[in-house]
Amino acid sequence: MPENATVTLSLPEETLAKMREFYQEELVAPSSPHVLFLAQSDAVTVTAYAKQSKGLHKVVFQGKEAVMESRIWGAPILKEKPKEDEGFVPYSFGDQIGSDEVGTGDFFGPVVVCAAYVGRNDLPFLRGLGVTDSKLLSDDQILSIAPELLKRLDYSLLVLPNEKFNEVTAGGNNMNMVKAKMHNRCLLNLATRHPGVAIYQDQFAEPRLYYSYLKGEKEVLRGITFATKGETKFPSVAASSCIARYAFLGHMMKLGAQYGCDFPLGAAALTTRFAKEFIAKHGVEEMNKVAKTNFANMKKALQ
Repeated sequence: MPENATVTLSLPEETLAKMREFYQEELVAPSSPHVLFLAQSDAVTVTAYAKQSKGLHKVVFQGKEAVMESRIWGAPILKEKPKEDEGFVPYSFGDQIGSDEVGTGDFFGPVVVCAAYVGRNDLPFLRGLGVTDSKLLSDDQILSIAPELLKRLDYSLLVLPNEKFNEVTAGGNNMNMVKAKMHNRCLLNLATRHPGVAIYQDQFAEPRLYYSYLKGEKEVLRGITFATKGETKFPSVAASSCIARYAFLGHMMKLGAQYGCDFPLGAAALTTRFAKEFIAKHGVEEMNKVAKTNFANMKKALQ
């Protein structure tokens, strides 16, 4: 899941009026007289302040869907390119395998896990492309970078469609269990082809808990180095992040073409509204094919 983020926008009075109506169901009583309104959901908190600066109000979006939610209101969100000394660890860069996942915080779309092998001679290539955490790159950048990675790097990719995700979670697997099993399989696939190299993973669970999720698996890869924000520390994890995001976007484009609509990303208020409209048009059975039904959005969409 993406980490919590904060985005601040300056918006005119007329936009705030539209926002208040849009977030009507999520409004809560603000604790400060300086706050015009406060909206809260599972994925984001939106705070609109009363004080104006040059005719504009400050609006703060906080939470795992802050960036995505802020885009609804038309303000561009610029992705800053990492500084030259950021992105990868500065100490001995060697042959390595890393894994990362995307789609776990999105109500619509699959869970995608990728592991990539990066050789010591690939670093200049990755730097030249601007490879880093996919969350720091725009979709256009991902669509440009990832095809080059696919041509050069050895990788293992697993895409779990929501229909299958709903089946395995109904069988008792939670999201972290699903991720652990997918990471394990991708890493095993590459470790078999590239034995003896360092293995890295963007950490989503403590190592002891991660391995507990894999009890019952026939084969479990050990010797993994787990690191939070691994995409900014290890080039193999960054490359995996970009490839996984590319596959996720491709799947979302196919879904959009199939149903003749643009599915929203994330799991915030806009997503729930879209889900209600989708169910009204296509029915619950079709929703089970395109959405993660154990998300709170599903319950809200059926109300």
